[in-house]
Amino acid sequence: MPREKPKTKAGKKNKVEKVEREFKEGELHSGSKKGPVVTNPAQATAIALSEAGLSKKKKKHKKKK
Repeated sequence: MPREKPKTKAGKKNKVEKVEREFKEGELHSGSKKGPVVTNPAQATAIALSEAGLSKKKKKHKKKK
């Protein structure tokens, strides 16, 4: 079951902090809990931003004439 993404800015910040803490404790896994433990800090950051929903690019809306 996928984890829910936080809706508020504070919730997103808390989610990133939680994932970073898991990485520092050596408990962050790539993929599921059965996947390998993440050892690369850049990968941990990418996972944190993805889970918080911050890694998505913003789309610019074109003005209609």
